[in-house]
Amino acid sequence: MQETKKTDAKTARRKPHTLYLVRHAIAAERGDEWPDDTKRPLTSKGAARMHEIAKGLRELNVTVDVVLTSPLVRAKQTAQLLVDTLKPAPALAIVQALVPGTTPAQVGEALDQFRKSRRIAIVGHEPGIGELAAWLLGGKTPIPFKKGGVCRIDVASLPPSGGAELVWMATPKMLRALS
Repeated sequence: MQETKKTDAKTARRKPHTLYLVRHAIAAERGDEWPDDTKRPLTSKGAARMHEIAKGLRELNVTVDVVLTSPLVRAKQTAQLLVDTLKPAPALAIVQALVPGTTPAQVGEALDQFRKSRRIAIVGHEPGIGELAAWLLGGKTPIPFKKGGVCRIDVASLPPSGGAELVWMATPKMLRALS
């Protein structure tokens, strides 16, 4: 009985990490103009909407220590809009594990280097961002994200090892309405 009380007290002292999973905003269509998928940029409409989404997050008093992003252009542009809009401005880091095709477990391992940060935004792509959300929550079916959609998931530790909680999920339309 005594050991259980020690473990419970230790767990209560640990502060959880807050993860904001963000799907990149509307990007240029694949095709002849953008044969290299890694270089597709946000459209002007996508950038404008993402700015409104970021302002909506600011209205919700979302603060972030660091924004992690895939190295693909559309994700980096989305991440930069978050950095430019959120106050105080968070740091920005490009994380190779956020490229399309990476497993959620690989992303989880990459998060270990950011364990000193308590509030982290992760900008990625579908289906990867939805797979990551499901994996964090112990699910098997990816959670669908609209372009610019955001969810908050709290985890007890980094790298994640179970015990995650979905706090909220917001569509881009909901967040734009707050701005």
